[in-house]
Amino acid sequence: MSIRITRSSVATVHGVAALTVAAALAGSAAPGTADAFCGFYVSGSSEQLTNKATRVALMRSGQRTVLTMSNDYSGPPQDFAMVVPVPVVLQQENVRTLAHDVFARIEALTAPRLVEYWEQDPCYQPPDTMLGSTRSFSTSRSGGSSGSIGGGGLGVRIEARFAVGEYQILILSATQSSGLETWLRQNRYNIPTGASAALAPYVREGMKFFVARVDIGRVQRTPEGGARLSPLRFHYDTQDFRLPVRLGLLNAPEKQDLIVYVLHPTSRFEVANYPNVFVPTNLDLDPSMRRQFGRFYTTLFDRTLERMNGRAVVTEYSWATSSCDPCPTPPLSPSDLATLGADVIDPSNNAQPTGAMPGRWAGRRPMSGGGGMNVTRLHTRYNAQTLNADLVFREAGPIVGGREHVVDAQTQALEQGAQPAQSGGNNFQARYAIRHPWRGPIRCRNPQRGVWGGPPAGTSAQPVRPALDLVSRTGAAIELPRVVRTAVPELGIAGVQRNARAQTTPSGTTAPRRAQPKMSSGSSKLAAGSLGILAALALVARRLASSKKR
Repeated sequence: MSIRITRSSVATVHGVAALTVAAALAGSAAPGTADAFCGFYVSGSSEQLTNKATRVALMRSGQRTVLTMSNDYSGPPQDFAMVVPVPVVLQQENVRTLAHDVFARIEALTAPRLVEYWEQDPCYQPPDTMLGSTRSFSTSRSGGSSGSIGGGGLGVRIEARFAVGEYQILILSATQSSGLETWLRQNRYNIPTGASAALAPYVREGMKFFVARVDIGRVQRTPEGGARLSPLRFHYDTQDFRLPVRLGLLNAPEKQDLIVYVLHPTSRFEVANYPNVFVPTNLDLDPSMRRQFGRFYTTLFDRTLERMNGRAVVTEYSWATSSCDPCPTPPLSPSDLATLGADVIDPSNNAQPTGAMPGRWAGRRPMSGGGGMNVTRLHTRYNAQTLNADLVFREAGPIVGGREHVVDAQTQALEQGAQPAQSGGNNFQARYAIRHPWRGPIRCRNPQRGVWGGPPAGTSAQPVRPALDLVSRTGAAIELPRVVRTAVPELGIAGVQRNARAQTTPSGTTAPRRAQPKMSSGSSKLAAGSLGILAALALVARRLASSKKR
């Protein structure tokens, strides 16, 4: 896919949509694939490079854009290059290479997550010393020269050239797409069929072309034999906020996954030119999904997109980078944000980007105060029929969802779906739970059901599990109605129907039952009881009230 960048944003891209071209060398090679790339690949041999996935993180503030892209490439064993449309002429000081794991933290922080909760003793009475006090517990565990050289009468001009890491970089301008295609072919780049038509809109808009030639001999190899390219980061200023995806379709033999991380000092983002939809969240799952969570979520995502006829962008996460609940990984640090571009957004702090090369980041600093940013994770799967225009982004209002937040004290119903935030910022995540009802004796007159927390003594706590590498998941789809215990009417999932109140067994104990929540939308979904400080305080308050009555 191609990535289009604007003056008012900072973008970090794992696999940006760009045109990738392989410099033609002697020798033949087997066909290969190039994953996570916004654009199209151009091989130097007769073989085509292909891509199936793209990860992009966009940090936006004012009119500044920083773009970072990282691509796992597997293809002909020869030099190749990539071409990315950019709005301005980049200079060497605008371009950096980053550590290979630059996307690991943000992917883990924003990924769909699975948690496990145990129902607490319904007859628990806090010690007298705890009455009237607050007890808190966490749900988390855990240099170039320029000039018109080599363009001839083709309308192609080399605006800048320089080297960064394993990349030899040219910045090209062009007055006609056919001339640019011819120039690339004359310089021994094999252009995919249809390249001229795909390049034409960018040429008409006066975009420049970032051409990064790669020396395969200097890159790190993957265990599968592919090449592991250093992530590239560059920044510039421009007005609109777009991501060029059309170019990447030239290398896409089938549908491509696109995950976009948008970082902004305060706001959530969505797309302005395609439908937006939120992934169903706060669903309780069968315990068997503990080992199949990745396949479960991939199936859920597929069904969500199918409901929109494949033409939509799914919001999976929007939260401050400085916090999380539950946390599959620590929140992003000031150094993480500096790595993703905050060092060129606000030079008022002096944290050094992680993985930075010594002496390369002097004077570059993250956001003021190190207070973090808001990160929105957007996900879609597309082909030429479902996504035929570059993505245009816009700011959107704050939302909440996917929290252990009780909306009905009587039924202990949790919030369902995405809801507008009544106050504060964004707190939305794709969160799923396995719940273990209380199985011990219940020997009190007024048991308090639906209070969830950590495991009982002797039971090992399960870590928060993020669903990573979703685009590489294979295997049969999960039968969602068989494993999802919460009703999802829009996907045809009835959930597990239970009585609104707990039923008493012949032995006098109370069998565990889950309350059926009352939703304003008219749909009912099973929800869990509270977990956290508010739940603990509510439980103490109820017992204090009952003790006063006695």
